[in-house]
Amino acid sequence: MDKTRRGNYNSGEDFVLEYGDLRFTFNERDFSERCEQAALKLGFVGGRLGEDELEDLVNLAVNGDIQDPASALGEHVNDCWPEIVGPAERSLVHWLRRLVFRGAWLDQRVNEGELTFSFVEETGSFVYVQHDRSGEPIELAPEPSWGRVAYRR
Repeated sequence: MDKTRRGNYNSGEDFVLEYGDLRFTFNERDFSERCEQAALKLGFVGGRLGEDELEDLVNLAVNGDIQDPASALGEHVNDCWPEIVGPAERSLVHWLRRLVFRGAWLDQRVNEGELTFSFVEETGSFVYVQHDRSGEPIELAPEPSWGRVAYRR
């Protein structure tokens, strides 16, 4: 049995996500960019966000809600709250946090040499590859689409 202890992802001390024995810490820019990428991947936003919109998205991911919206995105979240909150494992907040964590976990595995990534020309995307799997990409669990309540400017 492999008893190697994996390292924790660390880009700063502004935000912390913990799961089991893992403690990932992020600087503000890293965390904000990861939240924005997660929202894009979930289909909740359609493009890059403005500063106030990003502030609201980060507040949603960190606090689980937006008490005092700074932008139309925050107002949209509050207007659509019943469809966004849902059961804990199906909420937008859950999926934002999950994708931020998953991205940092994968990046840490790359940093530790356990994974590498390669570009797939057919899809125009990158995939993660384990060294002991002969270059076969790993499959990530699919995420739901939040397009039905997507924020549009």
